[in-house]
Amino acid sequence: MQNALTIEEITKICEGQLFCGDKSIICNIFTKDTRTIKEGDTYIGIKGDNFDGNLFYKEAFSKGANAVILEKSSFIKEENYSYNKPIILVDSAKVALKKLGEYKRNTSSACFVGITGSVGKTSTRDMIYSVLNREYKTLKTEGNYNNNIGLPLTLLRLTNEEAAVIEMGMNALGEIDYLTKIARPHISVITNVGTAHIGELGSRENILKAKLEIKNGMDEEGILVINNDNDLLHEYSKNNLKNIITIGIDNESNYQAKNIKLLQNSSLFTIVYEGKEEEIYCPAPGKVFVYNSLVAFAVGTLLKMTPEKIKQGISSFQMTKNRLETFEIREGITIINDAYNASVDSMKSSLEILKNKKATRKIAVLGDMLELGDFSEALHREVGKCIYENEINILIVVGEDAKCIAEEAIKSGMKEENIKHFGTNKDVVDFLLKNLRKDDAVLLKASNGMHFMEIAESLKKWQ
Repeated sequence: MQNALTIEEITKICEGQLFCGDKSIICNIFTKDTRTIKEGDTYIGIKGDNFDGNLFYKEAFSKGANAVILEKSSFIKEENYSYNKPIILVDSAKVALKKLGEYKRNTSSACFVGITGSVGKTSTRDMIYSVLNREYKTLKTEGNYNNNIGLPLTLLRLTNEEAAVIEMGMNALGEIDYLTKIARPHISVITNVGTAHIGELGSRENILKAKLEIKNGMDEEGILVINNDNDLLHEYSKNNLKNIITIGIDNESNYQAKNIKLLQNSSLFTIVYEGKEEEIYCPAPGKVFVYNSLVAFAVGTLLKMTPEKIKQGISSFQMTKNRLETFEIREGITIINDAYNASVDSMKSSLEILKNKKATRKIAVLGDMLELGDFSEALHREVGKCIYENEINILIVVGEDAKCIAEEAIKSGMKEENIKHFGTNKDVVDFLLKNLRKDDAVLLKASNGMHFMEIAESLKKWQ
């Protein structure tokens, strides 16, 4: 495999020590998880808050690992254990992983696209990947590998790609700065600046500052693509015009959507750009996917792709599992499972999608949005104001903070008898199974910590 590393090279890059084993062994695939390790993988022992992955190296070897990278402070030599495979010892596994990721990035000739934002990072990443992969061999971040561990592991998957789409998440100031200096994107995308993690950062202005850190890894020729309809990004762009590409619907932008038709399972619209127009079909409903398409079209254009190939990529876009996953159960009942995470903006977007569904009744099951700190009540109430206007027939809330959604929905005009509050996910499932009717549509939306996937999995069994 191109760009594969030998044990000797890894030891030098990590500034580590080869405790034992053959230094000529080649390492292609790196992992931190013994549960998914495969024959020939290289295992990295990561120390977390509640576990120490360094302690599982023998399990990694027993499952076929060809080598392990461990922290010196956690490694204890056992006299009765046979050390016949390479063990590299380092001061810090996270630092070693960072150095390996940087090495792979520095030896790659691919065009790197970095993505961050309060909402829509993953769907935008998937859309851009769908476009670029039409023309170029492309790597993308998988799952939630968008942090200081996942991003370097993603870069370690690089072989001979021509493009790489790298997602960057954050909970605090400085985290995007750390990631972008490893990935060094040629093109960066900020999808929006909302309220996710506002409990940690204290204000949307600080969230903007955190997102803008993505520029720190770019050189002077790098291009920043931003959502011009987002209030804070709009104001930022007015004073920082150099190397910025804007996308938008409401505000005049370099790539602007017109004549939008939001259908039950898709979106149709016109992109206006550079004095030209293109008709776009996106196989996903809701305004958020119009924005995703605009970003993907802009990035594809920057990489010299033809409009035809870009449109093919958008029309063949597929969502990552558990992100707005739609499935049917008995009697034509539709479940919209968007329970991976939640913020005010993503709640509103999902409610809009539910509104556009053809259904006997539209049922929203909403749980707490976490990590909002002192802003929690106000932001849950903001969601509640949207319930009535989105023509929701039944509202089910779970959690203490979500009670504020229900209270505000009543103030906005929803009848109290159409609102239910439950303390557990099992109670929600029991209620739904007893009360769902033919051709109902149900939205599941909450922060990941509310474990709404349990509701989705229970409903899937009801065929």
